[in-house]
Amino acid sequence: MTEHTKTDGLPGIDLPTLQANAELRSVPRNERMSVQKIECNACPVLCQISEGRTGACDRYANQGGALVRVDPVVLLRRELDNPAPALVPFVQPAADDAAQAQGEQAVPAAIDPDWSGDLLLADQVFVTGVGSSTTYPDYKPAPFIVASKAQGVDMVTVVTEGIFSYCSFKVKIDTDRFLGAEQANVRYKGEVVGHVTTAEYGSQMLSLGGVHHLTGGSKKEGRMTAELMQLLGNKQAVECTIDGGAALVIQAGKPPIVNGVEEQRMRVGCGSAAVGIFARQLAEHCDEVVVVDDHITGVLTEHQAGRCLGMTPSGIQMRGRKSTPGRYFQVANPGNGWGGTDIADPLSIIEGWEEGVARPGLRMLMTSTTGEHAQWFVLDDELRPVEQPMPAEVRRVVERIGENCEPSMCTVLFLGGAGGSLRAGVTENPVLLTRSIKQAVVNVTCGGAPAYVWPGGGITVMVDVMRMPDQSFGTVPTPAIVAPIEFSMRLSDYVALGGHAEHVMSLDQALARGAWHNDGAPQARRWAVIDPSNPWPLGHAPMLG
Repeated sequence: MTEHTKTDGLPGIDLPTLQANAELRSVPRNERMSVQKIECNACPVLCQISEGRTGACDRYANQGGALVRVDPVVLLRRELDNPAPALVPFVQPAADDAAQAQGEQAVPAAIDPDWSGDLLLADQVFVTGVGSSTTYPDYKPAPFIVASKAQGVDMVTVVTEGIFSYCSFKVKIDTDRFLGAEQANVRYKGEVVGHVTTAEYGSQMLSLGGVHHLTGGSKKEGRMTAELMQLLGNKQAVECTIDGGAALVIQAGKPPIVNGVEEQRMRVGCGSAAVGIFARQLAEHCDEVVVVDDHITGVLTEHQAGRCLGMTPSGIQMRGRKSTPGRYFQVANPGNGWGGTDIADPLSIIEGWEEGVARPGLRMLMTSTTGEHAQWFVLDDELRPVEQPMPAEVRRVVERIGENCEPSMCTVLFLGGAGGSLRAGVTENPVLLTRSIKQAVVNVTCGGAPAYVWPGGGITVMVDVMRMPDQSFGTVPTPAIVAPIEFSMRLSDYVALGGHAEHVMSLDQALARGAWHNDGAPQARRWAVIDPSNPWPLGHAPMLG
């Protein structure tokens, strides 16, 4: 033992009592620390925690002279047909002013629920990294290394909470509205926390967080970045602004709110695509159709679709830069108007009409890519478009355009680099873990949700936060993000990659006492049913194929 209070809780390693800690501190690392406090080494901050209080991260507490994990570890079940016993997690109360002044939080007593192992089957329970504790300070095995069976195969899942400095959130916002110029700063509570990146089809993209914002700027920038990332990861709403652009409210799985207006529709396609998709439905009712779009505005009679349908030229003369027939770039500036442009009057993108080609009585539909904006015009004797009531058959096609628009949504993906400390919790030779993951021998999940592992060096994972359990993310005040990660493999493969086989515990042991010794009380636990869109972490992996 060192002078630090251990956070291991591994088989054969007992947490010291308060008296034992006092003896260990006969030559303390910090002589000013009170004997009534214990030092937590679950992250580099090394909080000194008073009896009944938590550290700065609100994740570890001094309970009766022992360091305990406040949040419950989350266990996944396949379904509710055979419900697990009710296990009541810790409930974190609001701290009093005195505790806040010490940078500590009050912690309640643990509840010891009754549990019967008879209710649990090894192929129906998965221990996630949510609430499991970390491998910091890196030299020790992961908190949970759990043996189980899947399809009759002996398996091991190595479970931990990772402390991520190298991590970010990629946010996809389904809208044509102008949010901000590419590379524009995104701010949260005044601090720069990310930037606008390349737009994708029908969506604007943000990159938020990252090591440079967490550690490379001011202390406030780091704190605000960590706060924003924790909120986003935990599926909560975040208000931010973009320099030179929009004010946003972003929440995973919810429609974005742009400048106070909730978005409804994601466009069916660009203007050219919309012209092609609905050309046959529009050709018999219209002499010309213009689909206004910030990127590619479509003109039906010039478009190949209109030509193939035998439509005659209308003589329309468009603003912007002609790309190919019927496709125009830069008809207007980006904005919050028609089709993601800055226009409110669609006629402003028409320069005129070619005499001898255009004719009085020509019928023209102008619509946006979502159908939210649409107007019907007829040319008068002087070839001026005059707005008239839209015919019912044309209105039905515009409504069809809207029908084909998917609901506007915010998608939040966590992207993290699983570095040395995580790998050291799995094996003494970390490169073997990396190679095994790339060879599909090891399945990587985050809170039981499937993670995409990027090609190339290292272990860079990406996961949709909507598929993870609630409250999966935390922070430490270094600052960094805390996120769950699990590595599952055959027991034989775990031994072959040099894993900490001597610390493997059975599922029964993991459920009975968790990763912590606390005067014989089991670790608080919380049951969750796996997201129905997620494959079972131990049943789908290539390692069982």
